[in-house]
Amino acid sequence: MKILNPSRAGSLESNDIFVMVHPSNEGIKIDLQSKVYHQYGKRILEVIKATIEELNITHGHFIVKDSGALDYTIRARVTTAIERSIQGGSHE
Repeated sequence: MKILNPSRAGSLESNDIFVMVHPSNEGIKIDLQSKVYHQYGKRILEVIKATIEELNITHGHFIVKDSGALDYTIRARVTTAIERSIQGGSHE
């Protein structure tokens, strides 16, 4: 499944994560920025990739700005951004 429309979810607040999704024809691309990248970047990417795979997404560009989110928050924001993209996009 491909990302159809640009969308986003989350915020830049502390303990949250902001996820923007854009259509792409080049498979999955993830650009991650995080203040804790050196400590948790690998784990954050694992959670994002697992969530994308669970939703059967094969193409999309994900721009992610982490502010110390926990795994369940990362999964929720990625899922919401993808669902909004499939439903026509949203900026909420």
